[in-house]
Amino acid sequence: MAWLLVVVAGLLETGFAVCLKLSHGFTRLWPTIAFCAFALGSFGLLTLSLKKLDVGPAYAVWTGLGAAGTAAYGMIFLGDVVSTVKIVSITLVIAGAIGLQFSGSAH
Repeated sequence: MAWLLVVVAGLLETGFAVCLKLSHGFTRLWPTIAFCAFALGSFGLLTLSLKKLDVGPAYAVWTGLGAAGTAAYGMIFLGDVVSTVKIVSITLVIAGAIGLQFSGSAH
């Protein structure tokens, strides 16, 4: 269950990163509100997961999923440049996150 919280927190991290861009420096109300909601949810779930997991692997998975999700979202929806190197790198980040989930770090 703790790893599920980390995965959902990582997805919420993608949400807050995207909303941070869409807020244009916190000058747009709704993206700013969404950023706050996603950030609070993401940090909250990460905090709950750390009651059962080691901090290193949990944090690495959280940031890795957030980074991979944000990069993918940018390429799909925001017009970021798509390249083979980016796609391979995202795949490697996700593979690393999966590997860390199975590293046996639950207490």
